[in-house]
Amino acid sequence: MGQSDTGTIPHPVTEELRATMAAAGITHDADLIARILATGIGLGLDDTDRLDLKITSSALSEMRQAFRLFAPYRGIPKVTIFGSARTRSEDELYRQASETAAALAEQGWMVVTGAGPGIMEAAAAGAGPLQSLGVSIRLPFEEKPNAIVGGNARNVAMKYFFTRKLMLVKESRGFVCVPGGFGTLDEMFELLTLQQTGKADPTPIVLLDAPGGTFWAGLQRFVDEHLLPSGVISPGDFDRVLVTDSVEAAVAELTGFYRNYDSLRWVGKRLVLRLKAEPTDAEVETLNEQFAGLVAEGRIERRDALHVEREDDDVVDLPRLVLRLDQFRVGELYRLIRAVNALESAPQE
Repeated sequence: MGQSDTGTIPHPVTEELRATMAAAGITHDADLIARILATGIGLGLDDTDRLDLKITSSALSEMRQAFRLFAPYRGIPKVTIFGSARTRSEDELYRQASETAAALAEQGWMVVTGAGPGIMEAAAAGAGPLQSLGVSIRLPFEEKPNAIVGGNARNVAMKYFFTRKLMLVKESRGFVCVPGGFGTLDEMFELLTLQQTGKADPTPIVLLDAPGGTFWAGLQRFVDEHLLPSGVISPGDFDRVLVTDSVEAAVAELTGFYRNYDSLRWVGKRLVLRLKAEPTDAEVETLNEQFAGLVAEGRIERRDALHVEREDDDVVDLPRLVLRLDQFRVGELYRLIRAVNALESAPQE
């Protein structure tokens, strides 16, 4: 542990921390574990307020529980479905959420919800107990986790909304938002903010309404009539979202986003897009012409796995596109991914 990790922590203490880690058998990512331990010692040295220490302790404990819940399913694609706990089972929105979850489960996806009643219960029921995971919140007036996830112990209960939201977003490769109240809108706007600012990898976001519903269409009008004209968002910021009342369209949007695109990784200042099919020279040339404004310098290049990817054995068998992305336009990366999915060389639907 270096000075940047320990601050004013006495050297003998850092040696004891190393010895403790060694005695516990910690060898993998030991530098990061050491940093976590050192931060805890630092909080004590800072004379941190007891309430702040309780927040830190509870958050770290909850995150550990959540990481352990999700770990066995790391290689399985997941979708998080957001919606109101107050939606009743006879509501069309309940049916929409259930059918969407069932269709995705049939294609091998797992469904993540807030584990409560309403839309959360509908999604869990649609996916079934073996393909459902829950991240519930402990509230004085909230019901216990629904029987689908609670009965299988595939739920982790959180005290804080910020840790819960982290896990609902971190583990999923796609999102469906069904009309709801303040909580649902908060989660939906958080998704858009993370995408717009590039703080999260590009993912498909579906705003799913009841057949003929106007809930999300009203949001679309607000964006077009107020946010865009006032300049507080950029043109195209809302294009990353699919507004639909069709279960089939929702499922196609989520699964189609990964038709050709597999994943991405930053290697220094280079962005690496891993694809399922190798593009042709002509297709790469077309991408360079179409997205020249996204490239800070050089060109979009077709490459094999980079050296650091090979060292990490990070899906090295997949073809790549490598570019130096203009960081100020990172929120537009979804456009390049959609173009990659539309290439003739891409796998069929």
